Amino acid sequence: MSENNNKSSFVNDRLVPFFGKIAGSRHLIALRDGMTLAVPMIIIGSVFMIIAQFPIKGYQTFMANTFGSNWATIVQYPTNASFHIMGLIAVIGISYNLAKSYKVDPISASIVSLGAWFLTIPLNTDKAGALWVPLTQLDSAGLFTALLIGLFITDFYVFMVHRNWTIKMPDSVPPAVSNSFAALVPGFVILFLMWLLRLAVEASPMQSIPNVISFVLAKPLGLLSNTLPGALVAEFVICILWIFGIHGANVVSGVMQPIWLAAMSQNAEALKAGKALPNVVTQQFFDNFVHMGGSGATLGLAFMIAFVAKSAEFKTLGKLVIGPALFNINEPIVFGLPIVMNYRIAVPFILAPLVNVTTTYIAMSTGLVAKTVGVMVPWTTPPIISGYLATMHISGAVLQIVNIVLDGAIYYFFFKALDRDKVKEEKTFAAKEAAGETVEA
Repeated sequence: MSENNNKSSFVNDRLVPFFGKIAGSRHLIALRDGMTLAVPMIIIGSVFMIIAQFPIKGYQTFMANTFGSNWATIVQYPTNASFHIMGLIAVIGISYNLAKSYKVDPISASIVSLGAWFLTIPLNTDKAGALWVPLTQLDSAGLFTALLIGLFITDFYVFMVHRNWTIKMPDSVPPAVSNSFAALVPGFVILFLMWLLRLAVEASPMQSIPNVISFVLAKPLGLLSNTLPGALVAEFVICILWIFGIHGANVVSGVMQPIWLAAMSQNAEALKAGKALPNVVTQQFFDNFVHMGGSGATLGLAFMIAFVAKSAEFKTLGKLVIGPALFNINEPIVFGLPIVMNYRIAVPFILAPLVNVTTTYIAMSTGLVAKTVGVMVPWTTPPIISGYLATMHISGAVLQIVNIVLDGAIYYFFFKALDRDKVKEEKTFAAKEAAGETVEA
């Protein structure tokens, strides 16, 4: 007994606070919230992409040449306007949220970070000698650079502001003017140092800052994330954290979401160019094929609670969880069953999504099922619908059905054991109540 108590004490006193601290990290929160700002624009762009690329041959022929125009290209103008500013939104959003957490003027900090990010972008020259910024550097190609700039430049900006390396204005000056002058010295220092860094890198074999970041960080992480082992590790960490009551998806996506969104954007570009889709593991891979019902792939479990349970408590719970589960919201199950700190249901909660990762990866990498095309299907879209939209192919919907059935089979015996014990508890409770005994609720 003491050994079990020691284990429980270690989990509650050490592990839970440790991961809770990570989840509550200001940098991780800023990264998550900043990246989230890009999601509405990506969804809007995805709608126009679906309209332009809807997978019906006659429709595509019509869109390709009607009234002398390529309407597929024209309709995707808003797609370009949304997908190609992903990095732009990220650097502003991350810097804004991080500066805000330090109680430093977030607008000024995000503008300085934006300027620093633009200094990292290599410019192109046209035939007339004019310089222009390539759109590709504003989207997924510059996303990882935007992430690093948003975090580290903002920290440096805050460092200078907290040490009063600023121009102080009288209290009578409007706050907007005062904040702009306060940003003058930190902004000058940051842009000057970034300019020197750019000159140094351009003189090196790497030639540009994005090349350095891609070589050192982005490519290795991208290669790892687009592998089956990388996807399994990411999902395993999500599930383990949820078992301890920590929002695992928020923790992991804070680190991996920029890479998954960049992979999504690459697939979208390949689709528009008529090329083979390069990536299997994208944001939609997890949102639409792994987390059906929410983290832990609990949709199959929700159906069992609603329609298979024998205990009165679980039948009541089933009425509450089935609706949200269809939209991939599973907090009612996670905290109502519960799954948090319930080691009897931990095994299927971890195993089911890992099976989904494996089946989805194998099916897509072998060509048995279409890969996700780069359309940002909202994570709350019900399965079957989301599978078709994410892949623009019926095979995506079929794969979701297969995964849900597998998830239900994995949860079945574990849930039935819980249900049997709950029925026994209710019978014991009823018997004691009928005998007039005092029963603890």
